[in-house]
Amino acid sequence: MAAANNTITASKAPELQTSSWLNTPQPLTLAALRGKVVVLHTFQIFCPGCVQVGIPQAQRIYQEFDSKRVAVIGLHTVFEHHSVMGRDALEVFVHEYRLNFPIGIDKYEGPPQGVPLTMHAYQMQGTPTLILIDKTGHIRLHRFGHVSDLTVGFSIGALLAEEIDESAQVPTSTRENDGSAACNSDGCSV
Repeated sequence: MAAANNTITASKAPELQTSSWLNTPQPLTLAALRGKVVVLHTFQIFCPGCVQVGIPQAQRIYQEFDSKRVAVIGLHTVFEHHSVMGRDALEVFVHEYRLNFPIGIDKYEGPPQGVPLTMHAYQMQGTPTLILIDKTGHIRLHRFGHVSDLTVGFSIGALLAEEIDESAQVPTSTRENDGSAACNSDGCSV
């Protein structure tokens, strides 16, 4: 699968570090989802790109793919305006937008404008970020910003068609993060 922006990797996906969950009776773990393709969509409720593109795309993926084969997870990962994007605001947002897929709240233990733990572990640039994790728990696509529905659908289909092979390797790359945050119509970056 080719990615035009950020990375394609085959590194083991770090476990999600969340403080709580919405739309699921119990916390989800990547270990428990082995055997499924995992679609991880990260967002913030005040991120224009997330609200206009990322979240609707996650909802469409959740509705279109068989939940026995594809797990869609939203991750509310707040790196700015922490005081106004807490759980209460997220619950209202999820209700108003009628989001049905499980949503974890990225665990945060830092200073007022810091980066949450899962966001840091995955070296995310900002929101929205789309991460595809294969059936063996390896990151196969890691993209910041908008990813077309056609690209996402093709990528998920390709991962579903793969035979499980722990030794599959794909090139990796890294990026630097300067700690500053900014938003535009395509997304919000750290």
